[in-house]
Amino acid sequence: MTGFISTLVEAWQELRINKVRILLALLGVALSVAALTSVVGLGNLAREGMKVQSERDGGRVATLTLSVNGPSSPDAQELDKVYEGIQQRYGITTSTHVGRTQTGFQFPRGVTAVNMTIVDSGYGIIHRVPLTQGKWFEADDDQRLAPAIVVSEAFYNRAGRPNLATNPTVRIPGDLPATAVIIGVVPDTWPDTPPAAFILTKGAVMTGMKPDMSEFKLWVGEEQAGALQSAITADLQGQFPGYYAQAQRVDYAAYGDPLGPAQWIVGGVAGLVLLLGAVGMLNISMVTVRYRVREIGIRRSFGATSGRIFVGVMMESVVATAVAGLVGVMAAIAVVKNPWIQSKVAPGLTEYPPFPIDAALLGFGAAVLVGALAGAIPALVAVRVKVIDAIRF
Repeated sequence: MTGFISTLVEAWQELRINKVRILLALLGVALSVAALTSVVGLGNLAREGMKVQSERDGGRVATLTLSVNGPSSPDAQELDKVYEGIQQRYGITTSTHVGRTQTGFQFPRGVTAVNMTIVDSGYGIIHRVPLTQGKWFEADDDQRLAPAIVVSEAFYNRAGRPNLATNPTVRIPGDLPATAVIIGVVPDTWPDTPPAAFILTKGAVMTGMKPDMSEFKLWVGEEQAGALQSAITADLQGQFPGYYAQAQRVDYAAYGDPLGPAQWIVGGVAGLVLLLGAVGMLNISMVTVRYRVREIGIRRSFGATSGRIFVGVMMESVVATAVAGLVGVMAAIAVVKNPWIQSKVAPGLTEYPPFPIDAALLGFGAAVLVGALAGAIPALVAVRVKVIDAIRF
């Protein structure tokens, strides 16, 4: 440890002496490390934002949609029994029906058509439904005499933004008039979106809502998704001969990572910039060694070994680029964790992930590696210096 620490101290002292020469090269290394680390950090942030948004649209990894199509529509009750049996046979715990329709609601300024999504409680888990107020459906909400609904911000504004703690209600006129209780609020998908709401399947039956389209979704493990998709498809086709039945994976991960190629390209550019910084550092180190030939010869005459000279010269570059890498990583963290940048890169997130440790380690490790490569050649030159020639230099 004494020899290692003394080598670090010696390298730092040499850097202080030659700081003007290496400052620009280190600036290039620091900027390159900041670019490389920022690319990885922003890529992870963008991927997380895209993942959340995609899961809200298509479901978590991995989500299967079951469908049965044929010459006539299968009986709804029989289809539900088949879906329930499949879920029990394959040990799947999270599922949901998804139906869509339009229903009129009585607001203070009149009746307005609302886009309704008919779901089960598992829909909130599968689609990572965010809530701005209140709660999502629970198992006992099926037992309510007045059906529970979760509404969008546009719906909530039309209703006058009542206090959810008072269990506010809204009227549903029609053939089967009913009163619904608002239990939660979700953000709008886009600005000026029309009013929308979610209601449980049993609540939809109570109010006479009939979906224009309906599907059944299962959330399964990603490792088992392929096997379950084939098995459930065969199961459905066996129970509905003559129909086209299938289990289809609909989550975003089924189609690969769309951000992967772009991140590799930008990361390659940052790596090229880092390589150019290494070349600049190599040139500065070669010039510095040429000016230190006499010093190296004197040290060799006093017994310094070739290994000590090699490590000492190389560590100057390693220490310098390590400091530059640390500065670059800190700059990258400041960029990636900036609230304005986070809101632009991942607008769909309500909670942002911490800065990825692998990105920081990658940037710092790349800086140290550049220092080792940039210092190895000058160190070899220093080792080859003959003592008598160096003293006469």
